[in-house]
Amino acid sequence: MEKIYYRPIARSDDARPDTALTLAGGWCWFDEVELIRRDGPSEIIPAAHLPEEMHERLTGSRAPLAGLAMDAPRIMGILNITPDSFSDGGRFDVEEAAIAHALELRAAGADILDIGGESTRPGALEVPEDEEIARTAPVIATLVEDGFDAPISIDTRKSLVADQALEAGAAMLNDVSAMEFDPAMVEVAAISGAPICLMHAQGLPETMQDDPDYTDVLLDVYDYLEDRIALAEAHGVARASVIADPGIGFGKTIQHNLALIRGLSLFHALGCPILLGASRKRFIGTIGAAEEADRRMPGTLAVTLAGLEQGVQIHRVHDVAEIAQGLRLWSAIKKGYEE
Repeated sequence: MEKIYYRPIARSDDARPDTALTLAGGWCWFDEVELIRRDGPSEIIPAAHLPEEMHERLTGSRAPLAGLAMDAPRIMGILNITPDSFSDGGRFDVEEAAIAHALELRAAGADILDIGGESTRPGALEVPEDEEIARTAPVIATLVEDGFDAPISIDTRKSLVADQALEAGAAMLNDVSAMEFDPAMVEVAAISGAPICLMHAQGLPETMQDDPDYTDVLLDVYDYLEDRIALAEAHGVARASVIADPGIGFGKTIQHNLALIRGLSLFHALGCPILLGASRKRFIGTIGAAEEADRRMPGTLAVTLAGLEQGVQIHRVHDVAEIAQGLRLWSAIKKGYEE
């Protein structure tokens, strides 16, 4: 049987018709859905004609993650404790600097802190797990002991690193390999009950940008994430604990990235919160004529706003203060502002 994909046409305008449905329990609504087929033309149908299961996936409120409600946009601040990350490598790879930056990100408006000890930029080499643990676990432990008041996510592909981070006080897992690099990651997620973000990447960091190729990037990425979520569920991980990340920049060309951003609302059909991680990526620099990564905040904000307009719940960014300011202005325009 031919597979049909359901992409809600997300809107956030005040002029909401009575027939509209709320998208994922959030701030967007939709009254039309694009039906997409791989081997045929797409068509637009009224949202009222959705199959029951898809209706539930697209409209159901997303469960809180690590104590954070998913009915409003959330900012995930990036803390790379690495010498070689593409944007800020070497800036925070000393524990004191990492902790200070974590506090800065929280004060600037980060709702979640994502800590990583291994760069997964294009061309990056694997870091031994004991070294990755030594970079991340002590920082997490110190922050938690000192009363850091936001959930901490561990950005790792390795189950032992994830386990040690959880022991230190992390509350969320972020696996850019969607549990493929280390199949034991699913056991860590299942046993701990911690939310886990599953991201799509084509190939390993060492080679992923050599020649990315897809039949249809939007549908291929969707199918991959659907399969990985099913695997997680089969091992006892609740769908409500999974976050889906289409993996902007991970084994994708500029055109692939743009196609995914245009079609982000499709991923709501997975029934999970969506994470958008486009911050300072090379395609932003290419399109926006910003060669240096730390000059790509305006382009990051533009992509973030595109995600907000499609109901994306979690936005992983470097420039937390600037993105938080943009989000506040967006919210005031949409919802009003009281002095």
